[in-house]
Amino acid sequence: MSMTRDSRWSLDGMTALVTGGTYGIGYAIVEELTKLGARVHTCSRDEVKLNQCVHEWSLKGFIVTGSVCDATSRPQREHLIENVSSIFNGELNILINNVGTNLYKFVTTECTGEEYSMVMATNLESCYHISQLAHPLLKASGNGSIVFMSSVAGLVNISAGSVYAATKGAINLLAKNLACEWAKDNIRTNSVAPWFTSTPLVEPVLSDKEFMDKVVSRTPMKRVAETNEVSSLVAFLCLPAASYITGQTIAVDGGFSVNGFP
Repeated sequence: MSMTRDSRWSLDGMTALVTGGTYGIGYAIVEELTKLGARVHTCSRDEVKLNQCVHEWSLKGFIVTGSVCDATSRPQREHLIENVSSIFNGELNILINNVGTNLYKFVTTECTGEEYSMVMATNLESCYHISQLAHPLLKASGNGSIVFMSSVAGLVNISAGSVYAATKGAINLLAKNLACEWAKDNIRTNSVAPWFTSTPLVEPVLSDKEFMDKVVSRTPMKRVAETNEVSSLVAFLCLPAASYITGQTIAVDGGFSVNGFP
């Protein structure tokens, strides 16, 4: 069936879940999807911050609802998807697995078992399980798209810590495997791999001038990314215009990962 140009570049009538949508890239993704016409549900561990964001979005005319959810908790993940199913009548078009964290402890021998488990649970286990839980809703929509928020740390060494890098590399392969497994259900899966982006998560690191200068020197575009430069790619991958793109990991890195000069 042919589509008009407008419908190919619109998310009108579609539903989306964005995990961790109250800060940084997640916040930008919520706004990007709503501006394109999607109805969005998001979640956060922080109820006060969640309510504040939902109120801000309502003042802007965006249709966004929210649930309190600690993505590291299996029961809370299950409750989240129950809420999403209820709100969207058993169907979901878009799942953005955005929740993530890092230790900023870059020496592998200093990482404790508890820290390892925390990063794995937040970055990998949560998006794996939420994808499992959301599969029936995505399949029921007849047009599903999953985007995993990865990192260039999953592609090359950026000295961000071996545990963090391992979770992001696993996410990239998860996207590829689900792309093949769930294509029959009309579900596309891709991952987006940013380099350093101006967010609260990386603010403590980028505030170090020496480190920031090193990051910029390795980046051909000589700056870090803004959140809307990442969210625009995420939104594109969810559009009907991207209907033949699946199983891909796309870097948003100002040329960092293809820069061979140290």
